[in-house]
Amino acid sequence: MEPVGHHYVAEASGCDPEIIGRVDKVEQILVRAAAVANVTIWSISFHRFSPNGVSGVVVISESHLSVHTWPELGYAALDIFTCGNDAKPEAAVEYALKGFGAKSMHITEVTRGLEEGDRLFFHSIVTWEETLPTRDGQRRSRAVKRAKHPVRRASRR
Repeated sequence: MEPVGHHYVAEASGCDPEIIGRVDKVEQILVRAAAVANVTIWSISFHRFSPNGVSGVVVISESHLSVHTWPELGYAALDIFTCGNDAKPEAAVEYALKGFGAKSMHITEVTRGLEEGDRLFFHSIVTWEETLPTRDGQRRSRAVKRAKHPVRRASRR
């Protein structure tokens, strides 16, 4: 059976504080990321914290895109969960991270709603670090690291 959904959790470092500190910019980036992901938007809610930081969520028929930022640290925590076969969550993640001006990121993909025909659902996890391409299209020299951490199912008796 196909998984029910794909959930991406991204830790974005080196973000542009002038972008991630402005609620209008962060909202614009996440709304556009939803469009890039080919999903349907139902609701949008964003808030700027004093003195810094933006939190927001874009509720989509396929689930959600959410973010919380710390401009003083150049850090953004991004969460994108989609279900269905037409959504492109990877494209949304890449678009948002580029929009935030992230220099490097740690990404975890959780494949959710896996099952083996017994209606007992589980998930698998893949996590890696990478940098975005430079303006000339080349990836920075930092090596991509991938580690797979499958979630084991307890045996039934």
